[in-house]
Amino acid sequence: MDVVSFFIYSFVSIFVIVSPIGVVVTFISLTSSMTQEEKNSIATRATLLACAICIFFALTGHSILNVFGISVDSLRVAGGILLFKVAFDMLLSKVSGESVTEEEIHESLSRDDVWIFPIALPLMTGPATITTVVVLSGTSPLISHKLVVLLAILLTFGICFVTLYYSRRLYKLIGYTGAHVITRLLGLFLAALAVDFVTHGVWNIYSNLAGFT
Repeated sequence: MDVVSFFIYSFVSIFVIVSPIGVVVTFISLTSSMTQEEKNSIATRATLLACAICIFFALTGHSILNVFGISVDSLRVAGGILLFKVAFDMLLSKVSGESVTEEEIHESLSRDDVWIFPIALPLMTGPATITTVVVLSGTSPLISHKLVVLLAILLTFGICFVTLYYSRRLYKLIGYTGAHVITRLLGLFLAALAVDFVTHGVWNIYSNLAGFT
């Protein structure tokens, strides 16, 4: 896969799993009683933290897998199953249980660090996001491809920051129904990505095993 195609694949993969529109809905409910300055501060800090976490795992994920003796293809299969669960929740327009529960969101309303939990982690960088980043960065040994993954991460969270910064205006523009329609569409793309992860992972594992027989 050439660099441009890999960038498009990486960006779409990360963007769909992060789902900025889905984050906006929860962000608005958590910051409804705050001033505009406080909301902007939370949006900035949450985005920076989430982006930093993704970059960390993009750079170190493959080494972590080597320490535990886990192949990228094994993670690709496991991640694909996890992504399909998240995609199914998105198709039902629900907050994914793999990231945060409705009860946890309700409890967060009385906390001062909502920018850490649940906005940055795990809404923006849940297990599925981290898995996707690790798989993408470990797909190719080429430095150019790894840099492309980092660029895709930066672009995704740049869009996240803009959507959170202008969350009120955006929500007024697309409305409740529009937000759920977009979430369902992203869920459909994510389901397709999950199938791609699983099929590629299973095929590579089979090919490696067949090569030893």
